[in-house]
Amino acid sequence: MSSEIQRVLVAGASGGTGREILQRLRDTDLTVRAMTHSPDKEHELSNQGADEVIVGDLLDPADASRAVADCDMVLCAVGSKPSPRVVFGGELVDGAGVENLVHAAVAADVDHFVFESAIGVGDSREKMPAPFRALLWNNLNQKNHAEAVLRTSPLTYTIIRPGGLTNAPATEDVLVGEGGETVSGRIPRADVARLMVAAPFTPEVENRTFEVVSRDGLRGTARGLVELDWRVPGEEAIEIEE
Repeated sequence: MSSEIQRVLVAGASGGTGREILQRLRDTDLTVRAMTHSPDKEHELSNQGADEVIVGDLLDPADASRAVADCDMVLCAVGSKPSPRVVFGGELVDGAGVENLVHAAVAADVDHFVFESAIGVGDSREKMPAPFRALLWNNLNQKNHAEAVLRTSPLTYTIIRPGGLTNAPATEDVLVGEGGETVSGRIPRADVARLMVAAPFTPEVENRTFEVVSRDGLRGTARGLVELDWRVPGEEAIEIEE
C-alpha cells in the first residue's frame, strides 16, 4: 500500500457498490470517510466500517468540498435511483454532483480519483442494449459529462465502466476491455468494488478508462481485452487475462 494514501472518501457509500467498497476497505490501514445523502444511513455506515461519516449533497459545491477535505483518494460510486428526474431530464448527482466533487478534489490536492461510470456511456454506447439506452439517456449523458470533466482535470484518475450490476458474490474473474466497444453483459457490484479499491495502488491503470463484466456474465463476443495486475490492498495481485 502506498504510504502517501491515508484517508479515502467513499462517495455514494450507502449505495450498492459503495457498501461493497466499505467491506473491501475494512481490513486496510486507511482512514475511511463515507459520504451519503441520507441522514438515516449514518449509524449504519459506521457499523459497516466507516471511520467518519459525512451527510451531504454533492449537488452543493460546499458539501463536496467538505467531504473531500484532507482526503488522499476518492472512490466515487454515486448513482441516481429511478425517478422522473432521471428519465425525463434534470440535474443529477451522476453529472453535476461528480463535477463538483472533481473540482473539490483538485482543490484538496487528491492523489487519485476513481469513478464508477457505466457501459453505455461515451464510446461504449453500443454495448448497452438500445431499450436501456433510451430509458437511461439522461443518466448516461450526465455520466459522460462527468467522465469528460474528470479526464480534463489535473487529477490522476481511473474510470471503471461496469456492465449491468448484480448483487451476486464477487466472482474474482472479470473481463477488462479498453476502447469503448469492448465487452457487454453483467457483473457483481462486489467485483466492481474490488477493482475500484485496487486502482489507486495499480500504477498501470492511471488515466485510463475500462469496461468490465464478469466472465460468466459476458454477452456476445469480447474484444479489446487488456491484461493487468490489479493490486488490492491486503491481497495478491489480481491477474486479469485475455
